[in-house]
Amino acid sequence: MVNSFSPIHPLPTHPHPIPFDHAPPLCYVEFARKNFSRKETDILFLLNAILVGNIFDILAQTGLVARGVLAILLFASLISWALILQKSGLFSRIRRQSDQFLKIFRATKGVANPQGLVSAGSPFANVYAAGYRELQSQVTGTGNPTPVKLKSMQAVTVSMQLAAAEEVRRTEKGMSWLATTAGVAPFIGLFGTVWGIIDAFSGLGTSGSASLRAVAPGIAEALVTTAAGLFAAIPALIAYNYFLQDIRDLAQRLDTFALEFAAQIEKTFT
Repeated sequence: MVNSFSPIHPLPTHPHPIPFDHAPPLCYVEFARKNFSRKETDILFLLNAILVGNIFDILAQTGLVARGVLAILLFASLISWALILQKSGLFSRIRRQSDQFLKIFRATKGVANPQGLVSAGSPFANVYAAGYRELQSQVTGTGNPTPVKLKSMQAVTVSMQLAAAEEVRRTEKGMSWLATTAGVAPFIGLFGTVWGIIDAFSGLGTSGSASLRAVAPGIAEALVTTAAGLFAAIPALIAYNYFLQDIRDLAQRLDTFALEFAAQIEKTFT
């Protein structure tokens, strides 16, 4: 009598087990069909379509709405990167010229003519020139002015503050675009994703199949717009925060310089 607990056909054993890294290759899809349920296989197929699928094939199959969304995001991204590169060069030049100007200004005794100072393109040089012009309008003589009477020190300070505010506004150009791209681009990409998912599920009625496999390519196409929205928004957000800190530092340094120059004028002409 055969023991009911003993196997009728024992599995053959290999005298030398094959290492895992030398095992014969298995087809991914065939492995998924044999080892996972239908639901798990559909999920793996979706992930495979999204992560492993050819991105160019996905882009070629996108609809008109998705292509319009991608075109808008590409345009926003190109403008953002152009602003990032332009402002990176601008702030690098400002730091270099400003350090050179302040070094010469603090080494100069008295109130010198702005034409005698280098780095005329520096914001500090423009603030200095604004204060010097107001000073010249209140005193007599040319060159280093010899004052008869300094009418209003407050007027000189206000002139420098206005010039400093104008320099700050000049560096702020384009910041609104970076902020708008960082805030709006993810929602534009999400709109493309939602539209694509709606379009993919609406095709279930005509395809005759209610499985996830039937809508996986459409969902993969839809998710591309979300990725594009993040690709446009993340660099713009990082650059906006970075440049905003540079602008705040510049504004604070210009205000400090205006006070320093006002103190130098007051010491020289009073």
